[in-house]
Amino acid sequence: MYEKVIQSDNMKGLTAQQVLEFRQQYGKNVFHAESSHRFIHLIWGIVKEPMFILLIIACSLYFILGEISGGVMMLVAMSLVATISLYQEVKSTNAIKALQQFTEPKVTVVRDGEKTIVATEELVPGDIVLLDEGMNIPADAIVLQENDFTINESIITGESLPVEKHIIEGFNILYQGTTINSGKCIAQVTATGNNTVLGKLGKVIGIYHPSKTLLQVQINQFVRRLALFGFISFFIIFFVNYLHQKEWVVSLLFALTLAMSVIPEEIPVAFSSFMALGAYKMSKLGIISRQPQIIENLGAVNVICLDKTGTITENKMQVKTIYDYGSDVLIDLNDHARLQNENVLRYGMLASEASPFDAMEKAIWEAYYLYTDGKIHQQLQMIYEYPLEGHPPMMTHVYEYDKIHKNYNTKVVAAKGATERIINICNLTPDDKEKIFQHTKSLASKGYRVIGVASATHAEHQFPTVQDKFSWKFEGLLALYDPPKKNIPDVFRQFYKAKIDIKIITGDYPETAINIAGQVGIINYLEYTTGEQVMKMNTDELKRVVKVTNIFARMFPDAKLKVIEALKENGEIVAMTGDGVNDGPALKAASIGIAMGEKGTEIARQAADLVLTDDNLERMVTAISEGRGIFNNLKKAVRYIISIHIPIILTASLPVILSWTYPNIFTPIHIIFMELIMGPTCSIFFEREPVEENIMEMAPRKRNAGIFTNKELLMSIIQGIIISIGA
Repeated sequence: MYEKVIQSDNMKGLTAQQVLEFRQQYGKNVFHAESSHRFIHLIWGIVKEPMFILLIIACSLYFILGEISGGVMMLVAMSLVATISLYQEVKSTNAIKALQQFTEPKVTVVRDGEKTIVATEELVPGDIVLLDEGMNIPADAIVLQENDFTINESIITGESLPVEKHIIEGFNILYQGTTINSGKCIAQVTATGNNTVLGKLGKVIGIYHPSKTLLQVQINQFVRRLALFGFISFFIIFFVNYLHQKEWVVSLLFALTLAMSVIPEEIPVAFSSFMALGAYKMSKLGIISRQPQIIENLGAVNVICLDKTGTITENKMQVKTIYDYGSDVLIDLNDHARLQNENVLRYGMLASEASPFDAMEKAIWEAYYLYTDGKIHQQLQMIYEYPLEGHPPMMTHVYEYDKIHKNYNTKVVAAKGATERIINICNLTPDDKEKIFQHTKSLASKGYRVIGVASATHAEHQFPTVQDKFSWKFEGLLALYDPPKKNIPDVFRQFYKAKIDIKIITGDYPETAINIAGQVGIINYLEYTTGEQVMKMNTDELKRVVKVTNIFARMFPDAKLKVIEALKENGEIVAMTGDGVNDGPALKAASIGIAMGEKGTEIARQAADLVLTDDNLERMVTAISEGRGIFNNLKKAVRYIISIHIPIILTASLPVILSWTYPNIFTPIHIIFMELIMGPTCSIFFEREPVEENIMEMAPRKRNAGIFTNKELLMSIIQGIIISIGA
């Protein structure tokens, strides 16, 4: 870390000139700069391919035999092959680089007094950055302002518990790579790149290395088998030719001809081209794939797990109903211009952030200003807070009056959270608890999100270690409504038409989830399972439950993860949406994790495989359709390659084996010119093949199915034999 924090002018941030100077001095905010020898690496990647090595050997043999014209022709042909391969590699690489630019983390900075969004690698020491819940800290920094700000520093310290950060020296240091657990802050960058603590520790973060996909494994196995066949054929043809002609160089040349005809080097090229270009095409449609290979799984998705808030619903909440426990009345806010008793709404507001970034808290503040005099909070100053925590969760804020107020020494405490938690911490009779639960269920059955509100007073200077220990008084319930998006019923109809099951996994009450599920057309929406029930089930029991249950309510991170794992153990290809800090493990566990680009946290986006840039679930219909189309066209390309290689192999081998008058019909020159036609054809034409119109009415392909069925393989072989007979 730099000895002295670079000062900027009164929070206006650096000037454009300062940014240029510091970038020249400290470089980009990356651990290792990209190699400048990328072109050489691409060339080396082509040269080391088995086919190119065979071409070099064949070309050398032409010159050894004194056939200079043949050798020159081989050199020209090799140059053409290398040029085409290089073009395909550059095209695929550029598509992948474009995708990486789409998914590169961004951060809001203040420069020249204006807020602007830049890539994290563009940060320089001295930059003023605005950080929110769910983000990774992009560089070492110090806190200038904060609100309910806690950090997970486990990547540096190994300690998983959140650490509070303040502007106080010693508690204001932020390390690159750590994660914002809650709150927001304004910070000033002190070190970037290799100069950060993380850089000095030699740790690299945020690198996405998925394991090889099933299709990649299948293709590699297929190519290896053909390569082994080519290796065996090479020795057979060499031996037979040598017996006939007694010339080892000529025999070697024609054995190489057969080996070249067998090796299907077009297949791996076609796979990488199809995936990279397909992913780039989808990025233009607002669907960002963090790795092109994930496109393969899209065509096989048969279960999609969705969060309710913000995915199915608008994420634009409004307080609709208040239950005032003191007067035991339900208040419909549509029928009131001003509340007579505003305690529930007031304490709900006090338990919310002063600068809310959550849709629910924004709705509470809006209702507070709309239905009360909106002045009580002006007399109070927050002095302590307990962040959202626990299972089920709650949060608490502690306030004191200004010094001129007569109750200055008495602290005002406000809490809000899950109704079960709020009821349990308050001194209520069993009958009262049951009555509140009935109100909660009644409100939830209308599709409302229901939270409990409590208050307390505190005269002591010391606060309890846990928020549950205040002398809580139950104030009432707030019921908020978040309507479903208008296009969701149609999106779900398309999923069902494509034989894809839909499951809602939400933290809301079952009654809320059931109401929304009924509105949007979920099948079997009246049956549900809760997170607590999920955690109590053994593996076999849960595997049975997830097959028939479509609504999972009162879910928490561990329960979500367990459901995803159970679905995968059933052999399903599972896509899952998520947007929060706690969704990371489940997103990583899913076959395809899907993050929301607008409202999703940085952690969710980095854990996911796909990012929907505008949070529109209809993009997933497009993504699955594209995934199915890409896979089908790839199959067509591979079948084409097989059909074309069969006549080449037979024409090169049968005359030798059957001792024809002219046994060696093909030479390496013939093979290479046919390769010049076949290679570009399968990548250029089949990649642009139109998708079948009924592709979204077909069932998803099975997870462990081969590249193609026995019938499809047999058809390709028959086509190849027919072409051979014609030749």
